[in-house]
Amino acid sequence: MSAELRPAFDTSQPLFEPRLFPADFGSRSVKIERLARRLAATAVERDRRGGSAQHERQLLRDSGLLTLAIPQQFGGQDVPWPEIYRIVRHLAAVDSSLAHLFAFQHLQVATILLFGSADQQRHWLGRTVHERWFWGNATNGRDNGLTLSRREEHYELNGHKSFCSGALGADALVVSVPRGNAPQDRVMLVLPSQREGLAINDDWDGFGQRQTDSGTVQFDSVFVDSSEILGPSGISPRTTLRACLSQLILTQLYLGNAQGALDAALRYTREQSRAWPGSGVDTASADPFIQQRYGELWLRYRSALPLAEAAAQRLQAAWEKPALTAAERADVALAISEAKVVSARAALDITAQIFDTMGARATSSSYGFDRFWRNVRVHTLHDPLDYKVRDLGHWLLSGQGPTPSLYG
Repeated sequence: MSAELRPAFDTSQPLFEPRLFPADFGSRSVKIERLARRLAATAVERDRRGGSAQHERQLLRDSGLLTLAIPQQFGGQDVPWPEIYRIVRHLAAVDSSLAHLFAFQHLQVATILLFGSADQQRHWLGRTVHERWFWGNATNGRDNGLTLSRREEHYELNGHKSFCSGALGADALVVSVPRGNAPQDRVMLVLPSQREGLAINDDWDGFGQRQTDSGTVQFDSVFVDSSEILGPSGISPRTTLRACLSQLILTQLYLGNAQGALDAALRYTREQSRAWPGSGVDTASADPFIQQRYGELWLRYRSALPLAEAAAQRLQAAWEKPALTAAERADVALAISEAKVVSARAALDITAQIFDTMGARATSSSYGFDRFWRNVRVHTLHDPLDYKVRDLGHWLLSGQGPTPSLYG
């Protein structure tokens, strides 16, 4: 790696949140920390380059962490969602794109658990464990350019999907196809990525989250066996937890970027910043204005973190209920809305305002400090925060929880 692209700081070791993982994580903690260090070593260079990080995806595959959400009966690790979300947040602090891919692996596993029959769960999740599969998706709910047609003894898939995170280089895809007029009414199916007629394009060009492989997928008369259509069909409060899982992933990515930005800025201020000539102090760390600004940014982060943790616990409780009610599901969605809005606002503020603490030299592209803001800015546009705030206001005034949607 060239000197000008070398990360200035070891951001894989956070300055705060030291008890990220419980004591019983054991060897899993070692794997997580080793993975974080390896991703951090090249994160700035790879962000600058963009494209697909297939080598780093292999690191995720080799880490043994892609089966966390798979139940033990299928050979997985059956780790609760709050712990998975903490890992996502930890990885996002060093490499938000790879954390995104890591998180979406577990979202696809959850999709099979929510929508698949017992036989389908056993088949697809068993293969995921034994063949070390990496999953991608083609489930963008607003993209209705995909049709599933019945043929004599099979189905045929035609059209396209956009924002297909993780599809490039994946072993299999979760695909959604509109079935009726309601946005939530979709057919969910799974396909091996090498299926004839399926083309995964390397055309993602967002200015943030640059290595999430979130381009387009084309389907040209793609064969679909009836066993690849996930069942049972229909919508229930439990199946709509998929949107809650997804929204809380975004929340962790916001907070991870905020943590990474604060870590990087604090290290820079301590180790490289120079005191301002009129400050009357010897070091930048002793400047009361810089201290105040860091205090404000810290409060933003600390205000958001407990909401995210509480929402994850609510989600886990709902996940464990065999018969989830609509009211219980609404409570989960409201908790996630609170966490998402506060975390997004905090992350946007933190990732932008760290430069006020570091000064002009910190804008050098060699540090890559801007990547934190770019990542958060792209992801906070996933779906409008205003609608989450409106849902909270509507609930306060009417007592009615939000209606399940593709985005919460």
